[in-house]
Amino acid sequence: MKRFFLFLTLFPFVISCDQRTPIEDNLNNDDFPAEIVIDESKNANQFFDNKFDEAVARSPMWMSYLGVKDKKAYNKWDEISEEAEKEDLEFYQDLLNELKDSVDFKKLDSATKVSHKLFEIFCQDNIDQYQWRNYKYPVNQMFGTHSNIPSFLINIHQIKDYDDAMAYLRRLEGIEERMGQLVDKLQRIEKNGVMPPQFVYDHVLSDCRNIIKGKPFGGEEDNTLYADFKKKVEALDIKEEKKKSLILGAEKRLMTHVRPGYSKLIKFLESQKSRAGQEDGVWRFEKGNDYYNYQLKQITTTNMTASEVHELGLKEVERIHGEMKSIMKEVGFNGTLQEFFAFMRDDPQFYYEETEEGKKAYMDRANEIIDGMRVKLDELFITKPKAELIVKPVEAFREKSAGKAFYQQPAPDGSRPGIYYANTYDMKSMPKYQMEALAYHEAIPGHHMQLSIAQEMQGMPKFRRFGGDFTAYIEGWGLYSEFLPKEIGFYEDPYSDFGRLAMELWRACRLVVDSGIHEKKWTRQESIDYYKNNTPNAEEDCIKMVERHIVMPGQATAYKIGMIKILELRENAKEKLADKFDIKEFHEVVLTNGALPLDLLEEFVDEWVGKKLEM
Repeated sequence: MKRFFLFLTLFPFVISCDQRTPIEDNLNNDDFPAEIVIDESKNANQFFDNKFDEAVARSPMWMSYLGVKDKKAYNKWDEISEEAEKEDLEFYQDLLNELKDSVDFKKLDSATKVSHKLFEIFCQDNIDQYQWRNYKYPVNQMFGTHSNIPSFLINIHQIKDYDDAMAYLRRLEGIEERMGQLVDKLQRIEKNGVMPPQFVYDHVLSDCRNIIKGKPFGGEEDNTLYADFKKKVEALDIKEEKKKSLILGAEKRLMTHVRPGYSKLIKFLESQKSRAGQEDGVWRFEKGNDYYNYQLKQITTTNMTASEVHELGLKEVERIHGEMKSIMKEVGFNGTLQEFFAFMRDDPQFYYEETEEGKKAYMDRANEIIDGMRVKLDELFITKPKAELIVKPVEAFREKSAGKAFYQQPAPDGSRPGIYYANTYDMKSMPKYQMEALAYHEAIPGHHMQLSIAQEMQGMPKFRRFGGDFTAYIEGWGLYSEFLPKEIGFYEDPYSDFGRLAMELWRACRLVVDSGIHEKKWTRQESIDYYKNNTPNAEEDCIKMVERHIVMPGQATAYKIGMIKILELRENAKEKLADKFDIKEFHEVVLTNGALPLDLLEEFVDEWVGKKLEM
């Protein structure tokens, strides 16, 4: 097992990375003639792209996310049947066998060896997930088929011509069948003894009912999907008769396919709710502890145990509390840290009003923050994203249960921008002093920068540009991006700097609470109380975060673990390179190889350091 020691006194903890097979070398391949290495590497990269295309072609929705409009697929949904799950398993097993038979690893150049290893991980992760397929909650307050359908149609399904509109109508028709498959899956996992805790059902049922409200179902305002379709169709350059025909077609399908589909799901969820329990952690399931360990390994790409994750969180909470006390003194607040938390939580000066004007002011300020960072990017980065970025409020149909902010990456062809979503449903949960950190995390230099640069990289296999799902790297970069602006003069207002620390504290508490719920058997209320006692966040924030932990075991541990690793690598590089260290070059190494397991990220940084030392 590898051990990586942190050089920052801020982060006095050891991160042990997942023991994956290391990259064989970081140099050109001298064991074979150059022409053999070139040919084999070229063939391997073609293999990676061909097989990634095959994987994408199995998912009509993935194709749409990537901006691919295939006439046979643009009107379909992904299959979620038991047969489809088995077919996916067999596909990735065959793919892994093909890789072994088709590519000679020893004859590859060093860059292609990295891609080979990542492609193995890509296949193996899909294979490993199969045994845990009945441990996940297909519907919950954070995500699921019920909420993904309208979000997908509104944000992903573009209507540029008549055929696109007809494809949208066909997808509306397919919702009834898709909901039937979803109910079948919910029944399957219930037979496996897996159901979400009872509190989840009210959130999901509320979202489902919202989706079938409004015209043509009833009421004065247009239904969410109906309004979206009408807006897109009315913007088309086609005859009015065709527009009217399409809109009537949407009305019919909403009534005859969408409502029956959601009604069936609602009826089942109402029934299942009566059978659901109150316990929250996955420890309650057969092999639940094994499942949680799998989740931690998968999400953090380390070998950290639940107890180590918990201990790291406790130490980080203590450290950040100390820094917050310094800010408390700076602003002249007399009282305890808990009293300062209450002041930051309750004083009206820190919040926009719960009005349309207040919500607009929030969105305007978010745009100002992002614009302010844009002009500083040249100081920190060599490669910058070409993709556009916009800020949007979370849609009304899901704003009540959705998180406070999140990001949706752009279409690779530029047809859809990156979107930073801010949730203005409850302005008391969106304090002004956290706005900077939130925008830096979700937009720039955070997720928009990292994800857009990855998918815009030329010469890198498609699966690395579009398919990388290493949460510790992705969310670690997001949290690192909250800290980075402080080093170039942002967070001038001490309250805003407190907000940055509050966001980092939030992620440190996640380590404590996630492991507390799923390994130490903490109750929902115990977990909420931990957040309330240790953070300045509103109670509603604390409740939502605990509910997120419960339905997404392990996911929230990625942020701090990834950030700590990136900072460790940076400080180690600084120590070795001294005046040769260049922050822009360090970021170039981190961002231009796509998402990576943390141990492979370290190898890339070590290679860069080694080359710099040789200069």
